[in-house]
Amino acid sequence: MTATHHLPAGRAATDAYAVEITPESAGWGYSGLKVLDLPSGGRHTFDTADSEWIVLPLSGSCTVTVDDDTFRLHGRESVFSGVSDFAYVPRDARVSLTSEAGGRFALTGARCERRLPARYGPASAVPVELRGTGNCSRQVNNFAAAAPAGAGDGYGFDCDRLIAVEVITPGGNWSSFPPHKHDEHRPGEESQLEEIYYFEFAAHEGTPGLGYQRVSPSGPGRTTDVLAEVRDGDVVLIPDGWHGPSMAVPGHHMYYLNVMAGPDPERAWLICDHPGHAWIRGTWPAQPADPRLPLYTAPADEPSQ
Repeated sequence: MTATHHLPAGRAATDAYAVEITPESAGWGYSGLKVLDLPSGGRHTFDTADSEWIVLPLSGSCTVTVDDDTFRLHGRESVFSGVSDFAYVPRDARVSLTSEAGGRFALTGARCERRLPARYGPASAVPVELRGTGNCSRQVNNFAAAAPAGAGDGYGFDCDRLIAVEVITPGGNWSSFPPHKHDEHRPGEESQLEEIYYFEFAAHEGTPGLGYQRVSPSGPGRTTDVLAEVRDGDVVLIPDGWHGPSMAVPGHHMYYLNVMAGPDPERAWLICDHPGHAWIRGTWPAQPADPRLPLYTAPADEPSQ
């Protein structure tokens, strides 16, 4: 099953995109991802159709035009250099991206029913969370997370179905651990969400980075089984199953972009830990977080539009 769910860089490329994952190509109902490379002065136009999308700069800056709105995204040098601003664009719209200096842009998407307004998401409002401790420490940029109960104002970003976050794992650390799943609808306990992992790695003196991703079956009829060496531009599709750990080799920080959506009536990220490994969470309070984290924090103020 690894060959089906692990797509090495270039395997999911199309004429328009470095990565193009649609519900049809993934064999599921909701989640999608496109990664767009634009040259200096480049322009790309697409129709959102039946899906909502967030335009997220991975490197570089761009201008997003949708309906009567124009959003200038200041972006960042790379996913390892800072939090990025972003733009939400609704279903049933025509969107244009232009980039004066060029760059690489992720389009995270989900089939949806409601048509919400187009909006700008400032980098200064992105909650940056440190999760885990010790060698399970990682940083999560919750730019389009679903707000958990009791999170309060300022956490989460309103979408119809889309959930998307960025995770940075320092070299040598394990993230997506303990292994967890979200493949059953159990109100108040677990969400049913399809998930896409898109990877990038920090190089060292010109040597590319790499990592490893594990997904294992979570029960009868759940057949997703992946043990993959992952590199820049790789994608792992997770329709079901226990996912984790995601392992960064020493000396190379690992980045992955998570895109999630599913059929549940409530947009929520509710997970179930693997019963054999859930105990590890109990060890975290006795250990400090990795001192290398956070790699960066959200800026205090946003540049003017």
